[in-house]
Formats: sequence, C-alpha cells, structure tokens
Amino acid sequence: MSNSYATNGSRPTSRWKRFVKSNLLTFLTVIGVFGGTTLGLMLKNSSEPWTQREVMYIQYPGDLFLRMLKCLIVPLLVSSITSAIGSLDLSMSKKIAFRAIVYYFTTTICAVVLGIILVSTIRPGSGPNVGSMKGKAATRQVLTADTLLDLIRNLFPPNIIQATMFQFRTILVPPENATDVPLQKYRITSEFTEGTNVLGLVMFSVVLGACIGKMREAGKPLQGLFETLSEAMMIITSWVIWISPIGVFFLVAAKLLEMASFTEVLGQLGWYFMTVMLGLVLHGFGTISVIFFMTTRKLAFPYIAQMSQVLATAFGTGSSSATMPITIRCLDNMGIDPRVTRFVIPVGATINMDGTALYEAVAALFIAQLRHIPLSFGHIVAVSVTATAASIGAAGIPQAGLITMVMVLDTVGLPAEDVTIIIAVDWLLDRFRTTINVMCDALGTILVNSLSKNDLASTPNEIRTVQ
Repeated sequence: MSNSYATNGSRPTSRWKRFVKSNLLTFLTVIGVFGGTTLGLMLKNSSEPWTQREVMYIQYPGDLFLRMLKCLIVPLLVSSITSAIGSLDLSMSKKIAFRAIVYYFTTTICAVVLGIILVSTIRPGSGPNVGSMKGKAATRQVLTADTLLDLIRNLFPPNIIQATMFQFRTILVPPENATDVPLQKYRITSEFTEGTNVLGLVMFSVVLGACIGKMREAGKPLQGLFETLSEAMMIITSWVIWISPIGVFFLVAAKLLEMASFTEVLGQLGWYFMTVMLGLVLHGFGTISVIFFMTTRKLAFPYIAQMSQVLATAFGTGSSSATMPITIRCLDNMGIDPRVTRFVIPVGATINMDGTALYEAVAALFIAQLRHIPLSFGHIVAVSVTATAASIGAAGIPQAGLITMVMVLDTVGLPAEDVTIIIAVDWLLDRFRTTINVMCDALGTILVNSLSKNDLASTPNEIRTVQ
C-alpha cells in the first residue's frame, strides 16, 4: 500500500511538471508582456522624458527579434508552399485533391471577408492618434485601378530573386506648374520598393509545387529538398519563437515609452481583441458549420464534441503541426477513411490557416485605423489577397503569424514595427486561432470523406490505422 500511495502521490507532481513544460513558452510570453508593461510604466513615470536615443537602446533587443522574424519569411514561405503543393497526389484521386483545395480556399476567403466586415463595422482602432504614431506613415496618391493592377503585376515577378527583396508599384507624378489636376492625368511611372513580393513568391511556389507533383518519380529529389528545407525552417522558427519573451519584453516597454496615451491604447486594444475573438467564434461555429451542413447535410456540432482532446491540445500548444498526430488518431477513431485523413490533415496543417488569415486582415485594418490612414477599396482587396496568401505560408507552430503579419503590413505601406502594437495580446489570440485552424482541418477532412465515399469505395484501402 505504501508503494501504491507513493506512486499515486507522485502523479500530481509529474502531471504538474508536464503541464508546465508543455506550456512553458506561453508562461514566458505572459511574463514578458507583463514584465515589459511594468518596466515601461515605471520608466514612463520617471521625472524626465525619455529621448529617442534612449528609447532606441531599450528597443534594441526587440529590434533584433524582429529582424530574425523577417529573415525567415522567404525560405519559410517558399519551402512550405512548394512542399505542400508538391505532395498532392493528384494521380491517385484528383477529385479528393480538388475538393480539399476548394474547401481550403473557400473557408480562408470567408474568414478574411468576415474579418474585414467586422473590423470595418466595429472600427476598434478609431479615435485620436496615439502619441508619436501621428504622421509616422505617409500615404501616396494612387488610383484604385493602379493598386489592383500592381497586385496582378506582382503575381508575375520578372526576377524571382528580386521578388525576395522588392515589389513593384505604380507612381503618379503631378504635372509641373499645374494645380487642381485630377489623378487620372498624372504622369505614370513605376518603381521597385523595398519589401518582399509575397504574392509573386506564392505564385512561383504554387507553380513549382504543381510541376514537381506532375513529374512524379523524377520530381521526388526536388520534392525531398523542399520538404527538408521546410522542416529545417520550422525548427529554426521554433528556436526564434523561444526568444519571443525577451523580444516582447523590450518591444512592449519601448512602445509604452513612445505612446502619450497609454489608457487610450489599452481601450483600443481591448476592442481589437474582442473583434478578433468575435470573428473567430462566428467563423468557427457559424461559417464553417454552415458550409459543413450544406455539403454533408449533417450538423457539425456532434463531430466537434468528439474533438475535445484535439481542441484542448491545439489550444495548449498553439501549434497545428504538434496537434497533427492527435488529430489523425481522433479521426481514425471516428471512422474516417485513413487515406483521406493522411492527405487532408498534413496539407491543411500547412496551407489552411483560417484563424490566422482572419487575424491578419483585422490587425492590418486595425493598425491603419489607429494611424488614421484611410484605405481605398484597392488596398482592402490587397489586404484580403495578401492575408490569404500569407496564411498559406504560415508555419503550423506557435506565433508564426507574427512572421506573415509583416507581409500584410508591407502591402498597405504600414511599417513592420507596428506589429508591436498588437503583440501584447498575440500570445492569447494565437491559441484561439490555432484551435479554429485545427477544427477547420478536422471538419474539412470529414467533409471531403463524405463527398468522396464513392471514389474511395472503388479502390482498396491498404492503410492500417492504429487505435
């Protein structure tokens, strides 16, 4: 009995240790946020105002963290998309692949549109400008048609190497010695501005991945290269993410020193948080459930109720990739064909990030509202397309959306440093949007399985499941 007591008595301690170990990054991020807030408030209440150089010194470790994130954008984006598209076995079942891809893009576009509608209606960033943010980003005169045409031009970069560093944009130059001239009569020029052309890289990666998949055996060496590169980038990204508590600590502290109205920012950030949460709830339990019911004629909620372990793991880890084995086993236990499960879940964990797409669209428009920068219809379309494309390139690991968020901000001319405005609540939102991502992948697998029963019945199932 004493041995049994000792064994039982040690269980709570070991469970606590496992819980702390599995959620250590979350705890450290929370400590970084509150520690940076405390340091920022303490320094802000000092007798003398802080100079720009002194703030720069405090922000320096955070700037290094941001530079690390930016460094990972190109290799992470290209390797993830190319390896995911190249892994599509279209020869085995083109219908299954087509249904999965249509589902991915439909739900992602719905998430982006829902986020834009909510942020445009609620306007969480409206109100007075905050301190030194005023006038920090200058808008340029351009027609909506030019923005849309530039969007298409950037889909086809003339130089793929150049696309990793620059993106094309149209410049309207006013005529000399002329006043009150409409924009349509301005002289049209162009330039390549600094910033990653994410749309061109996505297009190139999709075409290259499709080509590798079509080459079959001949393309396997190249496919293996991109899969290895993608895995290496995910490992490096996980290393960088562990530095995030330190980066967040100094970024938050420096941002508080820059802001003149801390109370106003807290109020606006609270509305931003609620806007994202409302969007995630409506999308997860509204949009996806409606699409699921319209295609399968079944309610999604009984299936969601059987995913409690999957959803809890997704929320705890903040990683769709880490949750993947548990998701596959859960769907196997629910009777889903393993050929569908092992195709839809791994690809979905890479390219299907509904929660991330919604969050990035809301965040970009929120920051624009906070700066009082009006965005045209063309800019909103650019945000929609870029948020969709960037979510495809987001790694399935905690807080990888911070990397792709920089792309969306660059698209509408907002400085990448403004990501620090929302980083204080990103650690919590990341858990919720990862949960929605995983739930969307699982429901999509059930949906594709339901629509593909006849196709699957015509071929024998040679995959064994592990209960």
